[in-house]
Amino acid sequence: MSLHIEHLSKTFYDPEQGGSVTALEDITLSVTNGEFVSLIGPSGCGKTTLLRIIAGLETPSSGQVCINGSVPERPWQHVGFVFQEYALFPWRTVLDNIAFGLEMKNVPKHERHKKALHYCKRFGIDGFEHRYPRELSGGMRQRVAIARTLINEPDIVLMDEPFGALDSQTRSHLQTFLLQVWQQSKTTILFITHNIDEAVFLSQRVVGLSRRPGTIALSLAIHLDYPRDITSDAFNHYRREIITFLDKQY
Repeated sequence: MSLHIEHLSKTFYDPEQGGSVTALEDITLSVTNGEFVSLIGPSGCGKTTLLRIIAGLETPSSGQVCINGSVPERPWQHVGFVFQEYALFPWRTVLDNIAFGLEMKNVPKHERHKKALHYCKRFGIDGFEHRYPRELSGGMRQRVAIARTLINEPDIVLMDEPFGALDSQTRSHLQTFLLQVWQQSKTTILFITHNIDEAVFLSQRVVGLSRRPGTIALSLAIHLDYPRDITSDAFNHYRREIITFLDKQY
């Protein structure tokens, strides 16, 4: 399902500054069906705010978000959100965490557990169904968080630095895992990262926001076949382009 953001701006009151602050200004962005787009930019440029507006968790000051050509009344019904902090319920088992969205849709227990077990196997967490989040590694918890999002079959998946808190080896494994999941499902993904290599490794396109107020200042198509070799000259070419862009934002 396609996503189109048209002339979107967001202003909010900042008590520390004693006045209004413009976080996003005149954002226009289109993401096609099944596209994987990474969003980069300096801290505080409005990346997370943009994802929250797309998900319907915040309202824009002006402009609009269209999903498949229309402005949805309940955007959260079309969107799945994966956070950096996992956001798992500590009192629920892996199985019940994954099945939570189906439970909210009143799917019968037998049916939702059957589907959740399928996702456990698909995501390599079978055998951990009855464990609690505290008993899992960071990488396993993030797999559970991604499974909990995708089991609801959202049209668009928003990911806010989902691997930012992980060690480099676990992060690398989950990047490869996410690509496999995306290539199988062809879900539209908008992915925030501060890691340049991650953006080039995963994305079909990298979109850069300027420093506050955030505007679209870069749209870089990544013309590399999957899987990608991070040591190749072609990969380094895209890395340098993004570094040059980010250097101008500070």
